[in-house]
Amino acid sequence: MTTTADSAPEQHTHAADAHRYDHREIEPKWRKAWQDKAIYKVDDDSEKPKWYSLTMYPYPSGVLHVGHWYAFSVPDVFARLQRMRGYNVMFPMGFDAFGLPAENAAIRNNIHPAKWTGENLPQMKHQYDLMGAMIDWSREVVSCEPEFYRWNQWIFLKMLERGLAYRAGGSVWWCPNDQTVLANEQVLEGNICERCGADVYKRDLEQWYFKITAYAEELLTDIDALDWPERVKTMQRNWIGRSEGARLHFELETGDALEVFTTRPDTVFGATFMVIAPEHPLVSKITANEHRAEVDTYVAKARNETEIERLSLDETRKKTGVFTGAYAINPVNDERIPVWIADYVLMSYGTGAIMAVPAHDERDFAFARAFDLPIRVVIQPENQEPLDPTSMSEAYVGPGNMVSSGQFDGTPVPESLQILIAWLDEQGRGKAEVTYRLRDWLISRQRYWGTPIPVVYCDNCGTVPVPEDQLPVDLPLDAEFKPTGQSPLITHERFLNTACPTCDQPARRETDTMDTFVDSSWYWFRYTSPHFDKAPFNEEKAAKWTPVDLYCGGIEHAILHLLYARFFTKVLRDIGLVKQDEPFKSLRNQGMILAAEGTKMSKSRGTQVGPDELVAEHGADALRLHLMFLGPWEQGGPWNDRGITGMERFIRRAFLIVSQVGEQHLDGMAPQEDVRALQSLTHRTIKRVTEDIDSFSFNTMIAALIEFTNGLMKLRDQPVAKTSAWRGAAETLTLLMAPSTPYGAEEMWSRLGNEFSVHLQDWPAFDEALAAVDTVEIPVQINGKVRDKITVETGLSQDQLLVVAKASDKIQEQMAGKTIVKEISVPDRLVNIVVR
Repeated sequence: MTTTADSAPEQHTHAADAHRYDHREIEPKWRKAWQDKAIYKVDDDSEKPKWYSLTMYPYPSGVLHVGHWYAFSVPDVFARLQRMRGYNVMFPMGFDAFGLPAENAAIRNNIHPAKWTGENLPQMKHQYDLMGAMIDWSREVVSCEPEFYRWNQWIFLKMLERGLAYRAGGSVWWCPNDQTVLANEQVLEGNICERCGADVYKRDLEQWYFKITAYAEELLTDIDALDWPERVKTMQRNWIGRSEGARLHFELETGDALEVFTTRPDTVFGATFMVIAPEHPLVSKITANEHRAEVDTYVAKARNETEIERLSLDETRKKTGVFTGAYAINPVNDERIPVWIADYVLMSYGTGAIMAVPAHDERDFAFARAFDLPIRVVIQPENQEPLDPTSMSEAYVGPGNMVSSGQFDGTPVPESLQILIAWLDEQGRGKAEVTYRLRDWLISRQRYWGTPIPVVYCDNCGTVPVPEDQLPVDLPLDAEFKPTGQSPLITHERFLNTACPTCDQPARRETDTMDTFVDSSWYWFRYTSPHFDKAPFNEEKAAKWTPVDLYCGGIEHAILHLLYARFFTKVLRDIGLVKQDEPFKSLRNQGMILAAEGTKMSKSRGTQVGPDELVAEHGADALRLHLMFLGPWEQGGPWNDRGITGMERFIRRAFLIVSQVGEQHLDGMAPQEDVRALQSLTHRTIKRVTEDIDSFSFNTMIAALIEFTNGLMKLRDQPVAKTSAWRGAAETLTLLMAPSTPYGAEEMWSRLGNEFSVHLQDWPAFDEALAAVDTVEIPVQINGKVRDKITVETGLSQDQLLVVAKASDKIQEQMAGKTIVKEISVPDRLVNIVVR
């Protein structure tokens, strides 16, 4: 075990209150010591192996609530463990300072966003320090500072050079309250803004996009190798949405052509009508005059439905559509089939047009039944009665053999897919194709508080990028920041009017700002060299520290932030700044701490729970433990403070044991079997705590520490408490508590007479032989039925057994969404949880 030669605050003088643990004195004392000695400052030149832990940075709301503590304290525990294991750990923090949260808060408080942000940051940093967080503030990144957003602009220009940034017109979601466009995934069912709850609608605008679709295949294939929760990986796979099939060419009687992508080209002989998206550019051209009024009305209505609503499989949702009066020719049999528009076809997927095969597609079947359109069976299942279109109650999507398909009758399905694709290609009627659900990333925002897009518009030269040596394009701090329906920067003459970089004639700046997800798509690289002024980051330091070894944050970021971060990493690789393909080796998601009534905590509704009063009353260490003990970290749950006093008692008991040891010279004798039992308890606890932290099972980790402390309390008056093994147990308890209770462990380490600091010590190792325990398999029942079996060490208490049982994935699935009515725990026998 190593120590440093540095001294810390003066060693405690053992007065009458030597065994009293007072967090009000202890926590400020050690917080100052850590800051004075800069023990958390990271050395880039250390020869130790690196470990980069990172938690998603918050926006500067002004205060941290207990949800922030929940999200950050657990990763802090893990980072501390890695440091004690001998790693050179970087665990930085910054602030997501641009964007709607800060801007809207500033508007509500009638204060400039820059002033609002600047006033909030010191308070939030102080709250992180109260937590005892292992943050090196010298690496702080604040996204609204020109030193940072200059490099957003630089990356934009590099993407523009590569054709990965472009401007295009399109129909986008508009929030009238926030006065800006929204991404599709920011619109909730019922056309509601995810952030503010306002009704939103579609609007046609010229916008800037990043061509994330150019990386669709790589983003998809690289998912498999990631050490990420399977749920997140599945969400990203579905969002990218790869489909293999064929593109077919349908001629219209108007002389136009419809391109159709289908994953089932082997059913083309069963196409009895076509459906195109209401937004399809051909709708107005091909619609017959007698149908135009009805079509126009339907198009207007469909524009204001979300993709989620339009793709719904809800059987109660009425199927809608309108006949255009146009007809297409099926390219494989020359049949004349009607062309409809319907909201279940999206312009954003495939070509915005489908061939409808109602016998073998669920949505087509429902649509055909709703509008009495013909249904033709072209795949018959084997060894069953032939399908009858007049009596079918649902589409048949299984295997079988092709029928009513000319020369392909009898061809087995699904082998038929490649056979049909090859034939279509040979005949010039179609070709193999892969498509993706993923759409390009719309980055334009008509708001003030964001990164200016570095482009000017010149009547002579057109769209001109701002030269790199003129970056940053500063966001003017004297602009009117309140939203007006267009970018506030339009009215700022000094910002708007400039000279063309090419011809030096008058030109106009782009007034949209960038989506703030741009900031969070590469910020972790900037932590490696936060003040580097030659590039977004120092390549050598980024190569040393990245990729991030462990990234922690909420599951709600599975699609946007995490996908964009992967995209940016690949772009930066192709630019030549980094060599890795992925940003984060491992990802862990925390659950959400909810308000007491089970809803999301809200400052405006008064349901946020601030940590400061809890810290003042109970101490930061007790709050950290309480949050970790609420349940599995990835689940979260409603906030309650009922158990925090129990965590205080645990800290005081541990402190009592250690402080008494520090006063004694332990060289006594005890029966060898008692010493062996104490050593076994100590090494079992080292093993349990180590394994639980590694598996992010922090509630059971705390249970192990409490059990260890309780075991030592029972032995305090025994002869073994006078031996050197007793001091070893006390030191081990202190070291094991250090990641979770940094203040208390530091004080305990000092009471043992050791040199500063416990956080510079090695993590204790366990002896497998001493850690070996007798185990028993326990059935875990839900409402009397066995749903899992867990293997635990013998002798666990009722409460300890319940903690382990509830940590089981199978039991968590069974309990999801249910209320616990009763808990029965019989040590070494069984657990039964009654829910309703």
